[in-house]
Amino acid sequence: MLQFPEKMRVLNAGNLKTIAVISMLIDHFAYAILYFAVLLPNAPIQRGTDLYTVYRVYRIMRDIGRPAFPIYCFMLVEGFFYTRSRIKYARNLAVFGLISEIPFDLAFEQTWLEFSYQNVYFTLLIGLLVIWAWDAAGPKRWYLQIAAVGAGAGLAYLMHTDYDYRGVLLIFVFYLLRQFRIPQAIGGAVAMYWEMPAVLPAFLLLPLYNGKRGRQAKYFFYAFYPGHLLILAAVEYLMLHGHI
Repeated sequence: MLQFPEKMRVLNAGNLKTIAVISMLIDHFAYAILYFAVLLPNAPIQRGTDLYTVYRVYRIMRDIGRPAFPIYCFMLVEGFFYTRSRIKYARNLAVFGLISEIPFDLAFEQTWLEFSYQNVYFTLLIGLLVIWAWDAAGPKRWYLQIAAVGAGAGLAYLMHTDYDYRGVLLIFVFYLLRQFRIPQAIGGAVAMYWEMPAVLPAFLLLPLYNGKRGRQAKYFFYAFYPGHLLILAAVEYLMLHGHI
């Protein structure tokens, strides 16, 4: 297995998920609060103004948030191999995807429910189903494997899930190269070429994974996504309506 020496692999699953959560929170705060509640209502933005300073902070925070998604995709693939029940794993993603959709729409669309763009849980669910189908079909039924990847990527595109087909393909790359950690990180970086702020931070971290679970609350990382979006949506609403 092509990977770093054991003494360099210092990050467990709990560490990586915590990094992803912090990164995601910074990203979503910038998008929901700085963009929708501060920058957009006061556009256009002029250089040299306080608002332009806020815009620069916003851009930095969005860049800091970019590594979250590839880390979650990486951990999804690890979870696929370690979970006791792939059915329950898929069920959890589906349930929290449904739970998250209203908070997602409130935070980023300022409406209770709309279907032009779906939250990231659906991308992760489709990616899980793709690698599950690939694994179940086996190499002798390669045509079914290819069909599964194409169907999954197409479904994510048609549903307009967060990161759409590109997210599904990233999960697939992580799955194919899982036995070769350094090539896996390189392959993932290539798959994320379209979002450069995610490349170096995320893919320098992933080879440091030691394969251990670490300390983590079972449902915390599931629930954090809709929970923090709901809080951000509430703050955004109060700011837009002059209550803050």
